[in-house]
Amino acid sequence: MLPADEKELLARFHAPATRDSAFTELIKTYQERLYACIFRMVTDEEASKDILQNVCIKVWKSLGQFRAESRISTWMYRIAVNEALNWLELEKKRALQPLPDNGDASAQPANLTISPETIERKLQDAIRLLPDKQRTVFLLRYYEEMPYEEMSRILQTSEGALKASYHHAVKKIQTLLLGH
Repeated sequence: MLPADEKELLARFHAPATRDSAFTELIKTYQERLYACIFRMVTDEEASKDILQNVCIKVWKSLGQFRAESRISTWMYRIAVNEALNWLELEKKRALQPLPDNGDASAQPANLTISPETIERKLQDAIRLLPDKQRTVFLLRYYEEMPYEEMSRILQTSEGALKASYHHAVKKIQTLLLGH
């Protein structure tokens, strides 16, 4: 069941005179959170902006057919997650193509100090190595602090499966970061 504010927003979207303002309000409300979710999945600023734009277009085109079986935000997160996963899949295919040889790259000297940026980069590298489902569940739970119940609606899987995926993701990240 939709909360009152979402029902009102949806009603305004269906009225031709207030459609644009309702859509603008919806996007302003969720764009930062959706961008953060997308960015954590793809870790590329420009790609995240492009994906968010695709999400907005899909929301605009589909909001009229929204069935209100979940909250609008849940529905929008599902679109965002799917778009990010599609982008990641395309990136995997691109990565399989051989890169041109640019000559001999010299080895970088080891950095003996560990900065917060280095730790964050290592965490992001570990997250990138997770299978898509585990990566998505980890990002939504860890960064977005999303309840399993809402994740279950977004990802259309059971809460138990999500908890298991999160547990496995955490263990894999710990192994990758600690080298055990």
